[in-house]
Amino acid sequence: MRDAYHEELDSIGEGLVEMARLVGSAIGRATTAILDADLKLAESVIAADEKVDDLQRDLEARAIALLARQQPVATDLRIVVTSLRMSADLERSGDLAQHVAKLARLRFPHTAVPRDLHATILEMGQLAQRLMAKAAEVIITKDVDLALQLEQDDDAMDLLHRALFQHLMDDRWKHGIETAVDVTLLGRYYERFADHAVSVAKRVVYLVTGEHADEIAPPTQVEGA
Repeated sequence: MRDAYHEELDSIGEGLVEMARLVGSAIGRATTAILDADLKLAESVIAADEKVDDLQRDLEARAIALLARQQPVATDLRIVVTSLRMSADLERSGDLAQHVAKLARLRFPHTAVPRDLHATILEMGQLAQRLMAKAAEVIITKDVDLALQLEQDDDAMDLLHRALFQHLMDDRWKHGIETAVDVTLLGRYYERFADHAVSVAKRVVYLVTGEHADEIAPPTQVEGA
């Protein structure tokens, strides 16, 4: 009975990893769709979000069933409750990738991103994908130091988001109000996606240590590394 219980706990963790990998792939493909005005790719991202939703619903149902049947305490209870919260973060990340794809579909056959901002949006998309890949690794390894590093990595996204906003506010902006709104929304989607990846990592810290990430000193870089 206990073996089956722990197998179910493990399967919940595996479901979280699958969700993280799916939404990481989705934000990468959505970025390509928005920059290339690729309608077919955008539609595939939009449709694929249903799988993320299904995984989230399934994980939630299994976690609630475990709570009802086993009434876990201490570490096991922390695993179940934290997993529920992580699944919500990951499901929301999938929605954000879908928003990027929907904007690509809305503006087709044109692109929502001016040529002079392609490099910035591409970098934001690639960074978002890397952050989510690292969050998946944190779920697998339960590496607290790696989890704490994610918040530092997210600083790069904040800088990109700020640079994007400054570009929009520049007097030389010549792409009109509609495009400015599109770019503002895109910047927000990527910034929030990164925040959810960081949130997942922070929840792993709590799962492992019982302490909130903000209460733990971040790992320091080795000098000369």
